[in-house]
Amino acid sequence: MSTTQIPEPPPPDLPAGIPKLAMRMVVQGFVQGVNYRRWLQGEALDRGVSGWARNRSDGTVEALLYGDPRQVEDLIRACRHGPMMARVDKVHAEPAEYDGLIEDFRIEASVDA
Repeated sequence: MSTTQIPEPPPPDLPAGIPKLAMRMVVQGFVQGVNYRRWLQGEALDRGVSGWARNRSDGTVEALLYGDPRQVEDLIRACRHGPMMARVDKVHAEPAEYDGLIEDFRIEASVDA
């Protein structure tokens, strides 16, 4: 007898007045040249998370995530696996300041680490 897994529905939007969460994240591993930023952009937009991602000269990917706390945390969990070609060794995430001016998710220019 086989069982069928029913996917869990996404969490509902937060009620008005609950603050959004901003997190800065650095992803280490084989994450450049494997479309990690483009994958992250798609995952963020699917969850309604705004912010940006960029490559750093030390081989990591840095991102700023802003949105519903549950969606941001879910995105960080997904980033621990990344796209198929990536190898994620470590994800470091910490609270960040964010002005809320970016309403989409951008891929930014690379920076020196």
